[in-house]
Amino acid sequence: MGMLDDLETLPDDAEELKGLVGLLAGELKSRDILIEKLRHQLAGHARHRFGSRSESLDQLRMSFTEDEAIAEAAAEQAAPTGREQKPKRQHGRKPLPDHLERNDTVLAPGAACGQCGGALKTLGEDVTEELEYIPGRFVVNRIVRPRQACVCCEAIVQAPLPSRPIEKGRPGPGLLAHVLVGKYADHLPLYRQSQIFARDGVDLERSTLTDWVGRSTALLEPLAEAVGRHVRAGAALFADDTPVKMQAPGAKKTQTARIWAYVRDERPWTGPSPPCVWYRFTIDRKGAHPEDHLSDYKGWVHADGYSGFNGLFGDGKAAEMACMAHVRRKFVDVLASQGSAVAEEAIKRIAALYAVEKQARGCPPADRAALRRDQAMPLFDDLGTWLEAQLPRLSGKTPLAGAIRYALGRLPKARPYLENGILELDNNAVERAIKPVALGRKNWLFAGSEGGGKAMAIAFTLIETAKLNDVDPQAWLAWVLERIADHKINRIDELLPWSYAKHHA
Repeated sequence: MGMLDDLETLPDDAEELKGLVGLLAGELKSRDILIEKLRHQLAGHARHRFGSRSESLDQLRMSFTEDEAIAEAAAEQAAPTGREQKPKRQHGRKPLPDHLERNDTVLAPGAACGQCGGALKTLGEDVTEELEYIPGRFVVNRIVRPRQACVCCEAIVQAPLPSRPIEKGRPGPGLLAHVLVGKYADHLPLYRQSQIFARDGVDLERSTLTDWVGRSTALLEPLAEAVGRHVRAGAALFADDTPVKMQAPGAKKTQTARIWAYVRDERPWTGPSPPCVWYRFTIDRKGAHPEDHLSDYKGWVHADGYSGFNGLFGDGKAAEMACMAHVRRKFVDVLASQGSAVAEEAIKRIAALYAVEKQARGCPPADRAALRRDQAMPLFDDLGTWLEAQLPRLSGKTPLAGAIRYALGRLPKARPYLENGILELDNNAVERAIKPVALGRKNWLFAGSEGGGKAMAIAFTLIETAKLNDVDPQAWLAWVLERIADHKINRIDELLPWSYAKHHA
């Protein structure tokens, strides 16, 4: 405070002293606001950074390399048959360990010649070994196909090799499902899975696993698209996005890509549809992406205040439903950093709205709307009036004033839930859906390329949709991978998790 450094220079005149005091008061108020802002920011940074952990650069590079190889394998799997391709990578296939249990299946061509009806004699046999994973152990399934000749006409016959998930590959569907769930549900990078398998005496190189994951996700892509169509068929959905690091092409640094999640969940209002979530990967956060993902969608979209979603809304487009959880979060941050009584009161008022929602959960839409009009609407209106009354009493530069302005801006867009029983008070359904992505991100689940990010989105779509329906993702994916190569694309819905659950009921 330079003005008070030399007391002898202070003016004697009372009016001048009053003016000096006024200047000092303004300066102190500005400093208090700055300190308040800095404390608020520091508290937020501490919450985001606390408990974070680091891994070595080598591990980070491994994750990038894995996703690059996955993308390459997916592209090879999706390439049309007969198209000229570059030479296949060599994975150094080794014999399957002798200590593993062998299960033989003999596929005989029949007892008689199909041409003349004569008896068949065996000339030899072809044996195809398939490494399979049954929860808790590895086994080897041996497909034995005798080559037989007719004793009358000399015709040679042999049963065809059944269709398998990866043509000319040797992983069984259960093993492929186990690797996918390990990487995308249990967040185990493939090099770690390779190390775990080695402890069971099974030598599977990381390059082999990346090839399997890429080819599996390419094979499963039509099923993920079926989930996406089911999400977009709903009258209301939930949308959000989260950042994922991606290796910048041709550079030794990363850029921030995004995973977008879209959820359809009608359970709170006893809707007929099973819950599902559809993920999409993009290399940036441009608003054109959600517009593309939800093009022609006309229902309700629950979303936060991110401007990138604005292109979804308007005449002839989707309708917006704001998220009260985001409104509440602003006040929680202020309360945690400053202990504000106003923030605490705002949280209590929002809690009263959630108490009504607790009663509404599981009721039909008409009953939910009636309950909200009767009990929630007065609380909602009072909240807006009270917040407007608080704002003039605060400095406009404080975090609390910012939280109130955000709330007043979002309340009109949150109001539709009061009259519509299929809407929710918040966007928490999709917040829960992006938690697995965030968890994977903490375990160095990076996208080494755009193709690797696409494979990640396909796997997340299937695994998290299975979990929403209380279906074991590993068992379901093993069931799907056993069938999908021969399954008609126009009947792909028969392989969705809820169809699997009915099949095994």
